[in-house]
Amino acid sequence: MRPIPPLIKRIGIAALAVIGLMGAILIYIATSIYCYSSVDEKTQADAAVILGAAAWYKRPSPVFEQRIKHGLWLYENGYVKKLIMTGGKSRNAPFSEAYVARRFALKKKIPAQDILIEEDSHNTYENLVNAKKLMAEHGLKSAIIVSDPYHMKRAMAIADDLDMTAYSSPTPTTRYEGSNKSLRFLLQETGHMIGYLLGFAASPDTVGN
Repeated sequence: MRPIPPLIKRIGIAALAVIGLMGAILIYIATSIYCYSSVDEKTQADAAVILGAAAWYKRPSPVFEQRIKHGLWLYENGYVKKLIMTGGKSRNAPFSEAYVARRFALKKKIPAQDILIEEDSHNTYENLVNAKKLMAEHGLKSAIIVSDPYHMKRAMAIADDLDMTAYSSPTPTTRYEGSNKSLRFLLQETGHMIGYLLGFAASPDTVGN
């Protein structure tokens, strides 16, 4: 058997080192998302920003409903004075996610004047950019960000980059329960987080069905 040339051997070692480093980074990011998922900073704030998810005609999807319900709980228990519903229309949808969320809140007897909506966003980054604009327009200085537990790390990173005074409050329940669903969502969110860190802030994200 012929010996492996030194150059090929060095290239192989370097490739293994790169793969090992990438694996370590992936594990680190996934672990940080998992650990952050239990962080609940709910406190007195001006508004709750409810991050959009899928809407089925005039009904929120199960994931979106959990987010809306948690936002309503924060409002009803005096943590916030306003609710900001986010999310535009998905392809071929007749109503925006924000419209559906507002409709849900109105049916729960939330006063219309306390519900603000933005209907132009299609991903988490746009959700928060547009929510920040609404906050400025209405003199709101601080917000509690509401979403699924594994989504919170990225959402709060975006809020921090936008210089928002924001606090994390994940939904106490999630439709992504069960080992398979939970792992799939964690891996999906790890991918989105890596994309955000690499500068792909405006890429579509599929959190929340």
